[in-house]
Amino acid sequence: MKHAYIFPGQGSQFTGMGKELYDSNQQAKALFEHANDILGFRISDTMFTGTAEDLKQTNVTQPAIFLHSVILYKITNGLKPDMVAGHSLGEFSALVANNTLTFEDALRLVSMRANAMQKACELNPSTMAAILNLDDAKVEEICASITDEVVVAANYNCPGQLVISGSIKGIEIACEKMKEAGAKRALVLPVGGAFHSPLMEPARQELQAAIEKTLFSVPTCPVYQNVTAKAVSNPDEIKQNLIAQLTAPVRWTQSILQMHEDGATEFTECGPGNVLQGLVKKIIKDAVTSAI
Repeated sequence: MKHAYIFPGQGSQFTGMGKELYDSNQQAKALFEHANDILGFRISDTMFTGTAEDLKQTNVTQPAIFLHSVILYKITNGLKPDMVAGHSLGEFSALVANNTLTFEDALRLVSMRANAMQKACELNPSTMAAILNLDDAKVEEICASITDEVVVAANYNCPGQLVISGSIKGIEIACEKMKEAGAKRALVLPVGGAFHSPLMEPARQELQAAIEKTLFSVPTCPVYQNVTAKAVSNPDEIKQNLIAQLTAPVRWTQSILQMHEDGATEFTECGPGNVLQGLVKKIIKDAVTSAI
């Protein structure tokens, strides 16, 4: 019996996130203030009182979710995960939880990642779409059939829910083909770019330079990384997978299945929202899920 801790990615933000932690816990308050200093602006103010629109800005969203997740984890005493994983951005939170990265280094990388992704979005207007109730192999086949536009499978969230990513025209063509093939829905998402696709290559290069200068320590437990969906404990391998993550798909379904196969019986979500608990239940029907 093993206990897995999982950390959410972009989309889990909400106005007021983290305020209760800040007001009720001195350690949390100190960490938020430390984060404000590192980032050079009071992200805590935006998290606590900003509008939904304020929180949607990529340079706010990503560090905000990271801070909520990591601070919540750090102030909960006695946590000893046997394994960790994070969905996209959440992988950085997971790497703090297993002591691969320091809080400060991870926050700097998350902030840089957010800004680099924003620039890549502006360089290549692009989008993503959720495909519901269509076999993964069929989605991949349709993406591969669109040769004159960029369209790829980006997020394997759970069986019957795969997000595709690519150029605006490519996604439009793909959505029509998905519906023709029997998808229940092919829904274009309100996102600013084609995350986890080749269109993120400029951001990947920028992040790579920063990651290569950052110390990655030997983790206290394995991380199941998005790129491979396998347990990784080698710091150099973790580093390379994290660099590759921006242009590669998030293999969440495969990661959860592998964690379960490796002995995980309980999955605890650490961060805003409960999206990951829902996905885990769809991947493994009898999984025990909880939240901090």
